[in-house]
Amino acid sequence: MSSSTPHRRTSHTTHRRAAGIALAGVAALIATAFQAGGATAAPRPAPAPGAESVKLTPAQRAELIREADATKAGTAGDLGLGAKEKLVVRDVVKDRDGTLHTRYERTYDGLPVLGGDLVVTTAASGKTERVVKATAKAIKPATVTPKITAAKAEQQAVSAAKAAGAEKPDAERAPRKVIWAGNGTPVLAYETVVGGLQEDGTPNELHVVTDAATGAKLYEYQAIHQGTGNTMYSGTVTLGTAQSGSSYTLTDTARGNHKTYNLNRGTSGTGTLFSGTDDTWGNGSASNAETAAADAHYGAALTWDYYKNVQGRSGIRGDGVGAYSRVHYGNNYVNAFWSDSCFCMTYGDGSGNTHPLTSIDVAAHEMTHGVTSNTAGLNYSGESGGLNEATSDIFATSVEFYANNPSDVGDYLIGEEIDINGDGTPLRYMDKPSKDGASKDSWYSGLGNIDVHYSSGPANHFFYLLSEGSGTKTINGVTYDSPTSDGLPVTGIGRAKAEKIWFRALTTKFTSTTNYAGARTGTLAAAGELYGTDSAEYKAVQDAWAGINVGSRSGGGGGGGTTLENTANVNIPDYGSAVTSSITVSGRTGNAPSNLQVGVDIVHTWRGDLQIDLVAPDGSTYRLKSSGYDPAEDVHETYTVNASSESANGTWKLRVQDKGSQDTGYIDAWRLTFP
Repeated sequence: MSSSTPHRRTSHTTHRRAAGIALAGVAALIATAFQAGGATAAPRPAPAPGAESVKLTPAQRAELIREADATKAGTAGDLGLGAKEKLVVRDVVKDRDGTLHTRYERTYDGLPVLGGDLVVTTAASGKTERVVKATAKAIKPATVTPKITAAKAEQQAVSAAKAAGAEKPDAERAPRKVIWAGNGTPVLAYETVVGGLQEDGTPNELHVVTDAATGAKLYEYQAIHQGTGNTMYSGTVTLGTAQSGSSYTLTDTARGNHKTYNLNRGTSGTGTLFSGTDDTWGNGSASNAETAAADAHYGAALTWDYYKNVQGRSGIRGDGVGAYSRVHYGNNYVNAFWSDSCFCMTYGDGSGNTHPLTSIDVAAHEMTHGVTSNTAGLNYSGESGGLNEATSDIFATSVEFYANNPSDVGDYLIGEEIDINGDGTPLRYMDKPSKDGASKDSWYSGLGNIDVHYSSGPANHFFYLLSEGSGTKTINGVTYDSPTSDGLPVTGIGRAKAEKIWFRALTTKFTSTTNYAGARTGTLAAAGELYGTDSAEYKAVQDAWAGINVGSRSGGGGGGGTTLENTANVNIPDYGSAVTSSITVSGRTGNAPSNLQVGVDIVHTWRGDLQIDLVAPDGSTYRLKSSGYDPAEDVHETYTVNASSESANGTWKLRVQDKGSQDTGYIDAWRLTFP
């Protein structure tokens, strides 16, 4: 992955920095670059328990897609899309009660709209129940006629790749015209894809989006996502192979004809399909070329089986077609990656070519990047990029537990078998992500500005808390001690339920621009549909998110405090007058505490515009946040106020004013916690 430099905001008249858009996917296991950006349009929870998705065969899924395609013009009209906008059906998920979740991309005047994806939830009756959009902005670009040439856009893209350290970068194809809707007002742009190799030898697929009117770079992202056999990590296992005459190949005919190839230190092409005469692969040693192949082939089979048997998805795309694996990439290459362009996983052999990155969780991590790309399409940048990486870690752990392999038991560690650090420690820890020295345990306002492999930490932590709860415990011989950001306990609901909730949110609630606040909303909606909004599972989702500093607890629980919340949305006028949201406190004695906690959740496209105050019952004002340079979206903060001079009872108000032009948003929720 290459570096992605965030645009700096200098005034209200300059162009806003862009949120990331995942146009195609390639994700690596290990951090290699700085990322920035991310936003979301959040769905709302529905109180209909028992709405688990049904397992569709590829043929059933294809038929649902055909039906959605046949009615997409009517759907576009029902959604109020413009005459030049058209929908492109991407996927359909069906619930037991007949509810359909149809995922669309959009075009405008025949041009792809990057950041225009949406999910429409339709009841069995045909009534539209929910629409989740990656952008709330109307797609009405000022023009579709460029002022700069495609050649200029290509030159800029190649220069960006060179600046990131790429070797021999060159545009893989002519820039294409697109509508950029990643953030702010949609505009005509060029998208250029630059190939070559990155600085560490990983293939380069740098996407650069250029304003077609001004030539300004709107956004860039790296599309390479870095993530009987005698295996190195899993012991002796059964592999799916194919026989032709007296020869066998690593072709898994039971799993979409997934194949495993030998790159033999190469860095391009497919390589050579592994074949042999005895149907026995590897000897458990890295010196035998077939050993890494056996591990990769086995990991792919386990991941296929997990998604099919647990989540009801037949293959990465849901169409029953297998991807393929490539092993022995490069020389001393310490990484693994998924690429949408080849629909394949690729594995290096590690330092000294002695530790192939082919363990179960690494294979599942990389294949899950493919699943994410073909469902939510989470942008590989900013907070959505962290959620993308966390999704791969979450299901890597899930697959490892599902495998129940005695040589590589299930755990909440990532990459513990491949010894990438050289000291026997894992690559990442889900119970306390910061133990790796770089990942974050909890959400904070600048999280979207760090590498996606580290901004994934809070979501990994959320999943652990939701599955197992906080505190110390030993699972399969591994001892964990998971803290919470608010110091209050979380009670887990079990990994099986946590997996179901995250997968349903991924496939029916998340969009390309979902951030942490949106992930909370999406997982709450999923939990409500699966178990009911008054269920222990729903409350546990609230508490687990609160445990990583996203949103409020289900009831102030565990610490003896009292939390009062207002969840009604209040629109904030752009560059307009202040608005307020109220909470009435009653039944308390004396004054408010000196450590009154004020939790604020505001969805906004540029939080630097916002001035936020707490107004006490007597009208006294406490400044929580001033407007000013603050280059990010949304506010999800808990402020501590010394309100000891104020009467506790009465009507408290959150007052918010947008002090700058061009950006919009709303108060999503806010809360008062009396410790």
